[in-house]
Amino acid sequence: MHLRRRTLFLLPALLAGFCAPAAEPSAVKNASSYHEAYQRTLLLRTAGKRIFSDSAFSGSGKQSCASCHDPALRYNPPNALDVQPGGKDLRERGLRAPPTLTYLNRVPPYNNHYHDSEEERDDSVDNGPTGGLTWDGRVDSGAQQAEIPLTDANEMANTRAGVAAAVRKASYAHLLRAALGDRVLADDNAAFKAVVRALGAFEEDYAEFSPYTSKYDAFLTGRTQLSVQEKRGLTLFNDAKKGNCAQCHISRRGLDGTPPALSDYGLIALGVPRNSGLPRNRDPKFFDLGACGPLRRDKANDPAFCGLFRTPTLRNVALRRTFFHNGKFHSLRDVVAFYVTRDIAPQRWYAKDAHGKVIAYDDLPARYHANINHDPPFADQRLGATPRLNDVEIDDVVAFMKTLTDGYLKDNPYRTQTRDR
Repeated sequence: MHLRRRTLFLLPALLAGFCAPAAEPSAVKNASSYHEAYQRTLLLRTAGKRIFSDSAFSGSGKQSCASCHDPALRYNPPNALDVQPGGKDLRERGLRAPPTLTYLNRVPPYNNHYHDSEEERDDSVDNGPTGGLTWDGRVDSGAQQAEIPLTDANEMANTRAGVAAAVRKASYAHLLRAALGDRVLADDNAAFKAVVRALGAFEEDYAEFSPYTSKYDAFLTGRTQLSVQEKRGLTLFNDAKKGNCAQCHISRRGLDGTPPALSDYGLIALGVPRNSGLPRNRDPKFFDLGACGPLRRDKANDPAFCGLFRTPTLRNVALRRTFFHNGKFHSLRDVVAFYVTRDIAPQRWYAKDAHGKVIAYDDLPARYHANINHDPPFADQRLGATPRLNDVEIDDVVAFMKTLTDGYLKDNPYRTQTRDR
């Protein structure tokens, strides 16, 4: 996985090497192949960027990918709505809050039993269900992910034929033809596949989607220092007896120098409170069970996957105003407070029944409560106990997470550091 990414970073250098005067015939042939692939990728990426912000690809004609993944906010939602509007009249509401699209290249393909540990050199550890894109990990590539909102009735609400018609009319249709062949847009299905392939190529633009230009990256590469509060927050973030955030949101570089992804991309059940504002939740019998449905279907008959959602990266998290899969939270501080008081003050987070009794883990049927995570900071939480983080410490952790926002540096410092060696 990481070798493949490093190869992509070095592609221009490889191409330059293939153009050396003394190249063997086979090397010249390879150079031609690499050059053609590189040029095709550039064409697709350029088209994908145009498609991403083009509202003609929605059934309403008023919504684009950028409507829910704002480039100005590092491809996070543009507002504080629980979930975004959609549908042919923009009156429908989706089931989940849009995740950030940044750093998708770091997410491994979905695996029920993921064995990988760059940090500890121990591949014998079974990390459990890990990876895949979307909140439930049901697809593995950017192109597959892009298919979902284009035709979802609650999102862009188009059809494959509608998408094909839109791209044929687009002023940049020639880019797809140049990349994939003159006849690629003639057939509706092929044209649809070309569109999602272009979107996938755009999302593989490392400078745009995986820039590594946050203050924390500057700190890790020796280009700046964290403030006193930010340092305290980092210590609390990492401390297994305090926040223990780094257990799932890995904060240190890999042994090979790989920048931290700020996620292990595992699927986990946190017992997030039910969001009564979602239209689907008006039905008390409906539950979004994540990896076991309703959107992901291959685990529908396996109760061990019910309630599990993929751990998102915390990079650029401070730009969000909507948190968790169901958009229940709208404050980063409240998110941290929930982690450290979930089972200490459940009345703060969960609904109550007709008799005023708190319904713990109210968005997950009781038969799946065994799936809920109880590792630190949830470990040993009990009613009325002292939280692992106090109010000042919560503020410190939030201050640290604000250092994860890209844009502090102009360029990726890890690439510069590699060239300097």
